Amino acid sequence: MKINLLVGTMTGTAQLVAQELELVWDDGELQVETLLMDKLDGSVFRREGVFLVVTSTYGQGDVPDNAKGLYEDLKAKRPDLSRVRYGVFGLGDRTYAETFNFGGKRFDDLLQELGAQRIGERVQHDASSGVLPEEMAVEWGERWLALAKDALAVST
Repeated sequence: MKINLLVGTMTGTAQLVAQELELVWDDGELQVETLLMDKLDGSVFRREGVFLVVTSTYGQGDVPDNAKGLYEDLKAKRPDLSRVRYGVFGLGDRTYAETFNFGGKRFDDLLQELGAQRIGERVQHDASSGVLPEEMAVEWGERWLALAKDALAVST
């Protein structure tokens, strides 16, 4: 099974989460590739496997700067993503209540609009919770991985 980790980050925290997941998951049976969203466009979703969007939130609830190109390309071209299975691990800070975790929410909403099917619930890590996002990701990732395997088995 192949997992594509798509990373939207401003400060590197989302990339750290993705790297931790890759270390835990990439065991020879699973192939995991981490891709920073810089210079990606909607064609990335033609890749084989499932996708996990790992993204922070920036500014007034926006996607990070390095994710804007991919996000805007998907909005403009509106490709059919009905064969895509994905998950979202969002990073945010609840002290920004009005826009908490909107980076992940924006990607989740757009991917669903384009026909993609989410695996599991969208994760909303809270930076003010005291729990490190990479620790939360590893714990959550076990369950998500099982759901992803089930989703791929059903779709093949």
